[in-house]
Amino acid sequence: MTQLDLFRNQEPGGRAASTERRLAAWLDAPKPTDTLNIGNRKIPVHVGEFWTPKQRQASTLHEVSYRACFKPQLPDFFIDRLTIEGDLVYDPFAGRGTTAVEAALHDRKVITNDVNPLNRIFTEPRLEVPDLRSIYDRLRTIQIVSGIKADLDLSMFFHPDTEAEIVSLRNYLIRRKAEASEDEVDRWIRMVATNRLTGHSKGFFSVYTLPPNQAASAENQTKINEKLDQIPEYRDTRRLIYEKSRQLQSSLTETERANLRRAAKTALYLMSSAVETKEITPSSVQLTVTSPPFLDVVQYADDNWLRCWFNNLDANEISQKITMCKKIEDWAGVMGRVFGELYRVTKRDGWVAFEVGEVRNGKVKLEEIVAPLGVDAGFECDAILINSQKFTKTANIWGVHNNRHGTNSNRIVLFSKV
Repeated sequence: MTQLDLFRNQEPGGRAASTERRLAAWLDAPKPTDTLNIGNRKIPVHVGEFWTPKQRQASTLHEVSYRACFKPQLPDFFIDRLTIEGDLVYDPFAGRGTTAVEAALHDRKVITNDVNPLNRIFTEPRLEVPDLRSIYDRLRTIQIVSGIKADLDLSMFFHPDTEAEIVSLRNYLIRRKAEASEDEVDRWIRMVATNRLTGHSKGFFSVYTLPPNQAASAENQTKINEKLDQIPEYRDTRRLIYEKSRQLQSSLTETERANLRRAAKTALYLMSSAVETKEITPSSVQLTVTSPPFLDVVQYADDNWLRCWFNNLDANEISQKITMCKKIEDWAGVMGRVFGELYRVTKRDGWVAFEVGEVRNGKVKLEEIVAPLGVDAGFECDAILINSQKFTKTANIWGVHNNRHGTNSNRIVLFSKV
């Protein structure tokens, strides 16, 4: 029997393989350490280092900062084991596009969905990947208007000359989009510039501030400047965009570039509610790998206000569309409808890897909420995988401890459609 036979849930001759045998074929810890009871069914819980940087170095193309995103080794683990070339991989809460980019690198077809339009801004350019010479030449053609200022006070973040470059680039991109002349090079420059706006090194446009996946408010940045006795220095935005472009593309092979381009031709970018994705054909998705908003843990409007400004988006309007529930029962109600839609689009013998986490001081384990929701929608719940790798979140740097305001571990609830 091949591993693919097991992944497709078939013994030779078409007889269904057991859940235990399928999992034993590719888990480092085939014996469960615990079980979760759903009705009369005991769901095995496996703990181990399933996806870590030690096991596979991720592509440099993933090094785009975004709040509350998982590491690319996580979707890679499932894409490699549960799909083959040409299969369709989906993420209904796509964030920065980690699942889509990883799937495209593996020569899979992709669909992403996120009510936040920043998802497409971060994902589409990394499937198209223009060559570095085209990026360099385009940057040189963008006219910088000396002394131009933003329509809001950004002086606490940027040197006046840097601000003029940012505003000139923003105006150029707005014009190109309005004229329907924006191309893959423009989209790439937009993506990189959005990622370089603020951060805590000289590789960003701003003075020293919060990590790039969290934008400080103007008021808080003023306090940071006073505390550190700093003023914004000039940053050459075009040079930084080009250098980041080089770094992002540095590990790409010609095969990976070809795979990305092939995926880009058929990629579908949705901005729908995850409970209603009528654009997706029924029974077409082989694998979903996703991580939904965890209750009200992450404040998307606060984190992305500056990125939204640069891209001429309304952060508050976007935030209102994102599932941010304070009550467990409200969150579960939305996720139940999501699972109903996932069941509709998933192929027979397809899979859903649903990443959740511990929240509320570890008192709430969302896998215990999610597993019954998937079963009620019609899926088999095959296992819960808890990745035990120890890592430090950026929250700890800023005095926010993991167990108070963040997720404590990667916890995947694995479903199949039989």
